[in-house]
Amino acid sequence: MSGAATQLSDKALAVLPAHVAIIMDGNGRWAKERGLPRVEGHRRGAESVRSVLRTASRLGVKYLTLYAFSVENWNRPQDEVDTLMKYLARYLKSEQREMNDNNVKLQAIGQTGRLPEFVRDQLETTKASLSQNTGTILTLALSYGGRTELVDAVRGIAEKARDGEIDPGSISEQTISDHLYTSEMPDPDLLIRTSGEMRVSNFLLWQISYAELVVTDRLWPDFGEPEFCAALEEFAGRNRRFGKV
Repeated sequence: MSGAATQLSDKALAVLPAHVAIIMDGNGRWAKERGLPRVEGHRRGAESVRSVLRTASRLGVKYLTLYAFSVENWNRPQDEVDTLMKYLARYLKSEQREMNDNNVKLQAIGQTGRLPEFVRDQLETTKASLSQNTGTILTLALSYGGRTELVDAVRGIAEKARDGEIDPGSISEQTISDHLYTSEMPDPDLLIRTSGEMRVSNFLLWQISYAELVVTDRLWPDFGEPEFCAALEEFAGRNRRFGKV
């Protein structure tokens, strides 16, 4: 994941996706295959995040959304969850300068109130320090679930209908989109999943309706700039019809 920068073809640069979302899968399997503790896979996975974010920034990808911690992940063994939270807070602090140097802006989606206070504090500190940047917008999906997001959106709309702020008969797809965590960003053009698993794992269920899917057998700690650029090249070869002929 180091060395000379990978160059995209002119065609891929011409149709660069505005929004790339990634399901970062395989940290645990990567560690197990090497006889290492799972946390070592998460540490190496953080290096892949750095590589991909740096590449997205260099190429001009405006939105990069990473599935970092799902609502289902709270069901993992408590010691692993605690370690992941410590790694998350450490990452947010240690990568602050790197993100600033690359003009990255940071935001988060999900039920972030469930995160430990020390993680929430660091998240807010890092977000504030990068708030004036104008390059790639990195969105971390933390304590996130697609179905949970839809439930929260429906509740918000129902409350407004109850209070007379919304006419139920006027509710549209746009109304729902406006009440999602992602209301201020476009839907993903490209969804990448690592580790070869053929499922979307409750990630951005509404938003990926017409996203192009690229699944790679690479485990996330082995996914870097070359693999990210290969996915962009594959995206460039797709014929996006959006249901039309």
